[in-house]
Amino acid sequence: FYKELLRFWKVSFQTILAPIVSTLLYLLIFSHILESRVEVYPGISYTQFLIPGLIIMAILQNAFANSSSSLIQSKISGNIIFVLLSPLSYFEFLGAYLLASVIRGLLVGLGVFIMVLQFYEVPTQFPLWIVLFVLFGSMLLGTLGIIAGICSDKFDQLAAFQNFVILPFTFLSGVFYSVISLTPAWQKLSYMNPFFYIVDGFRYGFLGVSDVSPYISLAAVIACFFIISLLTLNMLKTGYKIRY
Repeated sequence: FYKELLRFWKVSFQTILAPIVSTLLYLLIFSHILESRVEVYPGISYTQFLIPGLIIMAILQNAFANSSSSLIQSKISGNIIFVLLSPLSYFEFLGAYLLASVIRGLLVGLGVFIMVLQFYEVPTQFPLWIVLFVLFGSMLLGTLGIIAGICSDKFDQLAAFQNFVILPFTFLSGVFYSVISLTPAWQKLSYMNPFFYIVDGFRYGFLGVSDVSPYISLAAVIACFFIISLLTLNMLKTGYKIRY
């Protein structure tokens, strides 16, 4: 766990600051263009609607990037052998990578939130819901990152996983819009996207309104996390693509 923290903190300009700047650019562009033209929920400006979505998007993407990039780098350089030879259980291996992913996601999300507060008023109706969806959402993406890192043999394979799975699921999760505004067919597809429940539940913690009940969202996220975690533990136990 300490090794993982040092790994991303030593290049914090790239792993922490750069995502914060990118997220603020999204906010600047979309809020400037759509602020006066879109009202998703009555009495809530589009910027207030957008801010929670961008924060959780940054958290999820960086939680995934942390565990996936660490594993692929360790596999390619060969130093993963030192981790595998240590007396760590599969649960401890998984836990260390997950905690590091959560912390990196939290640092980026907190940085975005602090910067946004300098320019906008951001309500926080239910802080407990915010914390729950941050923790389970970042753990889910951290676990997916471990799977991607294990399954990938080269950086371009990992990039394909991120570009064709993580990014589409993230952008189609309701970060920039409410799924209620979609056609029935697209709504059904959105409800099959686990990232939607993370974004919608997280936004509920800020605004007090959501497209589905936060209890349903939390249950869906926790269920997905445990299923993916069991799959990851099985891959670690069998040594799939990490023990040769």
